[in-house]
Amino acid sequence: MTAAVPERLDKFMARANAEYYASCDPFRDFVTAPEISQVFGELLGLWAAALWDLMGRPGRVIMAEAGPGRGTLMQDALRAIRQMAPAFHAALSLHLVETSPRLRVVQAERLEAAWHDRLEDIPPGPMILLANEFLDALPIRQWVRRNGLWIERYVADGAFVECLSAEDLGGAPDGRVIERCDVAHDLMRHLAARLGRDGGAALFLDYGPEHSAPGDSLQALRDGRPADPLADPGKADLTAHVDFAALAASAAPLGVVGPVPQGLFLARLGLFQRTDRLARGQDLQTAMRLVAASRRLAEPDGMGRLFKAMALCHPSLPTPPGFAA
Repeated sequence: MTAAVPERLDKFMARANAEYYASCDPFRDFVTAPEISQVFGELLGLWAAALWDLMGRPGRVIMAEAGPGRGTLMQDALRAIRQMAPAFHAALSLHLVETSPRLRVVQAERLEAAWHDRLEDIPPGPMILLANEFLDALPIRQWVRRNGLWIERYVADGAFVECLSAEDLGGAPDGRVIERCDVAHDLMRHLAARLGRDGGAALFLDYGPEHSAPGDSLQALRDGRPADPLADPGKADLTAHVDFAALAASAAPLGVVGPVPQGLFLARLGLFQRTDRLARGQDLQTAMRLVAASRRLAEPDGMGRLFKAMALCHPSLPTPPGFAA
């Protein structure tokens, strides 16, 4: 039996996730913030409306989402925009970045939009981009320090294969693991150039540390449970922590705000006030469910601390809502 040719980790991860999202239902394995509470999408929609106002209310603006899932976030966002900011709703055109044909069908049942395979394919013009749990699924590379040398990790036959790297990543103790997401860095550089030229902002909500830190964060979920990320490619959702600090550096010199904890960001946008209004007049069980959902999004032992919010903004814009103390 011939051994498999080693595949660099980022190539393996990209291939595995492309197959997973094309053939599996990711929502059997995990629940994202928009599926937890409608308030999440509503607040992000009103955040986008506030940005449009700060931009000087351009007559035409692209409203975009990267990784729209079932379309729940954008559906909730557009409902709030229609109700609270009808002029913004009239000005926007909706663009979605989604590579999965199966998910595009699901999204089309809820939304009227133009679909793209890449952010780079969205037509030029002022843009407001929302991206929730998008960066964590982008493919990473990993290096480990062995005997004073940097070794890059490849994958073959369900296991890591370590190959000497030509990259100089600086000094580090043996055993240290460093991750880098080249695709995400390229994306930040693209957005910095685009937003700097055409105007607008991009909001990212994802999980990871506030400051860059070494370590292996590659993980997999299959059937709702942790799984071996190297086994059965295409059958599990592969993710890794987002290095917000490193990505912010790649977006310079564009204005970058954050990251701030998701709980603080949502609370500043009015998460609990909106939840209280929704709960009024509901039966006790429904009201308790609404409150519990918002607490899950915001409290430190839920998603409130590990998840962060970071925004890229045109230099002419003031600090957007949710980021000013």
